[in-house]
Amino acid sequence: MISQTFHTVITQPTTLCNMDCSYCYLPGRKRPNLMSAAVAEAVAASIVEQGDRDPVAVVWHCGEPLATPIVHMRRLLKAFDSMPVQHSVQTNATLIDDAWCDLLAQYQFGVGISIDGPAVRNAARVDWAGRETFSRTMRGIGKLRQAGIPYTAICVVTPETIGRAEELVRFFIDLGATSVGFNLEEREGANNTRQVIRHDLAEAFWLRLWQLHEDGVQLPIRDLDRVRDWLAARRAGNLAYGADPVGPLPTISFNGDVVMLSPELLGIQDQAHGNFVVGNVLNQPLPIIVRQAMSATYIQDFLNGLHACEASCEFWDFCRGAHAGNRYFENGSFASTETAHCRNTKQALARSALAHLSREEVYT
Repeated sequence: MISQTFHTVITQPTTLCNMDCSYCYLPGRKRPNLMSAAVAEAVAASIVEQGDRDPVAVVWHCGEPLATPIVHMRRLLKAFDSMPVQHSVQTNATLIDDAWCDLLAQYQFGVGISIDGPAVRNAARVDWAGRETFSRTMRGIGKLRQAGIPYTAICVVTPETIGRAEELVRFFIDLGATSVGFNLEEREGANNTRQVIRHDLAEAFWLRLWQLHEDGVQLPIRDLDRVRDWLAARRAGNLAYGADPVGPLPTISFNGDVVMLSPELLGIQDQAHGNFVVGNVLNQPLPIIVRQAMSATYIQDFLNGLHACEASCEFWDFCRGAHAGNRYFENGSFASTETAHCRNTKQALARSALAHLSREEVYT
């Protein structure tokens, strides 16, 4: 099932990114389009109309959000003043300065930093002139630390770094991130030619992370914590844990267009599904768009894929079969089931946890 209530919206303040990462999925990241204040106001009005008691997460993403001129970003954020929202931003940190720190603190942003490890492991993260960006990212992180703003980190693990779990963990401990999530590189959007990580290497990577934690490493790792939470719920008899409907995850582009299920679909054209746009917030409130979108062919295809996963996959109880973008970009169909993404980040992660637990039981 897909929920018809959104708890998270992804908003695109600009299509522009100041970097040209070799694995990036965004097709239009050279274009400097800006979200208008009218679009931000329409998103804010939609959140009010839905009437959620809990804060809605507003995630500024899909480009480099801080490439938005800061004066303009303040105009966009003003639409959400005095509203029950939690702002967050995923950023490469290269543009963070004192003024951005003031804004992030004022609006109590959750800050996520994209960085792939020490300098030598950041070869994929370059600017449009092909120059390294690591030093600029570290300078921005330094500004956050000086301002006392906590931050998490996301590390894209590539075929070149899949065997370097310990080196990556040591780096993120020193970085001062409150937690890190490891995203094993995927084929999505504009990134459709790079080598896919082998399943056995993925499982060995996750297993090494479990071993490092057993050895006393204290770094919170998002992916391991998710497994722990799931196992704890099962042991407590909470069989419904993780069984909530899949979130609709509406993504609102700079011009107000809305795509569902996966921000990676922004800017993509498909013969069967067109541009995946299901409405525009300048024309209709988001709650209506979300409800009407359930009849879209790609969403119906995705539901068929979920049912097929539930009927056939031994990992369904843990995975719950989401990740619409991976199905589409890897297999060419939302109705498909297994992907390299689920093999590497769900199946391999679950198997590594079971292998680790088995070893613990042998030695205790």
